[in-house]
Amino acid sequence: MKIIVINGSPRKNGLTASILHAVEKELISPGITVEYYDLIDLEIGHCLGCCSCYKTGHCHINDDAEMLSEKIRQADGLVLGSPTYASNVSGLMKDLIDRGHFVIEQLLTGKRCITVATGENYGFRNTEKILNDLILFSGGILCAHIALKAPFNGKDSRKEKICSLSRRAAKRLVRKRACIFQKLYHHIIFSFGIRPFVKRKGELYKGVTLRWSDMGIG
Repeated sequence: MKIIVINGSPRKNGLTASILHAVEKELISPGITVEYYDLIDLEIGHCLGCCSCYKTGHCHINDDAEMLSEKIRQADGLVLGSPTYASNVSGLMKDLIDRGHFVIEQLLTGKRCITVATGENYGFRNTEKILNDLILFSGGILCAHIALKAPFNGKDSRKEKICSLSRRAAKRLVRKRACIFQKLYHHIIFSFGIRPFVKRKGELYKGVTLRWSDMGIG
């Protein structure tokens, strides 16, 4: 297996990163190939809302968003992590979501995924839901989700819990569970929401239907 791990925090040594690195370590142990990315190190511009990617299959902004999207497409799984800013994901993570060809193009079809959300206040649950919905709406299999409330950058005080949660999440990703209810949930969303919408767009969404054809869906 090949898994992509993405840190959406601008802090490369913060709590979110600590959890992601712990998950990375657990995944590497059974021999899985892992590629880790800090979004703060990448060049990812804001989405301009032009929708040209739906017609052409790629964004006209040729930066690291396209690179990372292609890495995810070729991988077997994805681990996404973000801190909570204003009861939402970080700006870095939001730019990747907007630019990454996720929901409409069904980027995560059949991929096994883990989400990580951290925060100091109750809003971290919103971040967890945003990341979880992104996985499910994009065709992914949500194997595990870690949501940890802790003081700002309180990674050292939660070290044992981080190790325990990361170990459990990694095992669930590796384990081949059917996840029948998730698949049914996605089938309903795709069949009655996403697919009819794209079909109505015709040539304007030609790039999307070509991606679906390559993946054997649609």
